[in-house]
Amino acid sequence: MNWPSLSVIVPNYNHARCLPVALNAILNQSVPPLEVIVIDDASTDNSMEVLEDYARRYPIIRVYRNEHNQGVCYGLNRGMDLARGDYLFFPGADDELKAGLFEKSLRLLAEYPQAALSCTISEWQDAASGLKWHMGAGMADKPSYVSPDEMVRLAKRGKLMIVTASAIMKKAPLLEAGRFIPELRWHCDWFANYITAFRYGFCFVPEPLSDFLLEPKSYYHRGRKSREHREVLLKIVELLDSPAFADVRPRVRDGGALSLFELPMLRILLSRREYRSFINWTFLRWTLWRKAEVTGSKILPSWLARWILNRLYRQSPSNG
Repeated sequence: MNWPSLSVIVPNYNHARCLPVALNAILNQSVPPLEVIVIDDASTDNSMEVLEDYARRYPIIRVYRNEHNQGVCYGLNRGMDLARGDYLFFPGADDELKAGLFEKSLRLLAEYPQAALSCTISEWQDAASGLKWHMGAGMADKPSYVSPDEMVRLAKRGKLMIVTASAIMKKAPLLEAGRFIPELRWHCDWFANYITAFRYGFCFVPEPLSDFLLEPKSYYHRGRKSREHREVLLKIVELLDSPAFADVRPRVRDGGALSLFELPMLRILLSRREYRSFINWTFLRWTLWRKAEVTGSKILPSWLARWILNRLYRQSPSNG
């Protein structure tokens, strides 16, 4: 078939030890990408030595180094500007893809060209506790296109989960949404994925085709615990309330999609009268539910937390 063109953009900062696994998983896909663009954010380890070796051996790999550390969003946007593909994939330098991710996702995107992206189930592992579970399971039992209205219905049932570690994005809708917005920091990918999907729908492959390791010292975890987190969440709401995103605001509100940010988001919405319309029964229900999940995983014995997570996020029996 005539495969859609795919550019893979890998932001890297001091992940030299992980790069061979990540790059080999990309290069070994059954449908190869058009190009692999690696943006090194002024790493201080031997990342450039590893990357230059790969670039010499594999012509599709192009390496760019920032003179100064610029942050993840800058790297994602720089890679997007350099990309030639119609579709973009942004794996972490420490992520490992499963065989078939590109082939199965691109096949579905070719069938549904209106979709903003395609995602899959992803296996998450908490590095501190060793807990493993599937994220994104339960949205469909076969490869499907999910319309914006169906997204709202999934969100109301607590089933909507676009896992960014597996998301292959169409470039045009991403540019339309303002690319990755730097002010959103560690949530810039969430905003880009959900805004574009709530506009155009998305494709879903119900198989665990990516792994995601939750590191205690990761950019995402450090950000959520920082003083800036409230400002980042407030910026998300400000953007959703702006004219640029007025078309997706009702769907985000009706589906309670902001419940992903739990109690910190609830506090922001309660503190600002103009944003209280985002608070509805769906939002409250899933905010409290997700807070209970997080609390339970910390205080329960690991075997019990693992059992509960596997029950809540288990893969459909039809998929193994």
